Amino acid sequence: MERRRFLRLVRLALAELPSPYRDWLANVDVVVERRPRAHHLRTAGLGPGETLFGLYEGIPLTERASDYGLVLPDKITIFQEPLEREFSNDAELEEEVRRTVLHELAHHFGISDEELERLGLD
Repeated sequence: MERRRFLRLVRLALAELPSPYRDWLANVDVVVERRPRAHHLRTAGLGPGETLFGLYEGIPLTERASDYGLVLPDKITIFQEPLEREFSNDAELEEEVRRTVLHELAHHFGISDEELERLGLD
């Protein structure tokens, strides 16, 4: 898929967020990279060759104390190639991009992988 079209899928997923949640993303950078690098896999606790669709890097809102400030923005990275490799159908790819963006945003809001799995949103 052309990069511009993929970026549009990510932007669409963000635009669909209801206003209160969208407003809490002022200090979150959402970026798209072609594929995860070794440091991304390490951060996610994965090994070489394992699949990673997205990654949240930052301090979740639920873990911030009163002294939180003067920090770089949190970062959500969406990885284009692994998503395209797993979901070649356009409709499936669009849905999985949306799910991946929402999954990583959930981490920003303090929801763990275990809780996402329990809710059926992993």
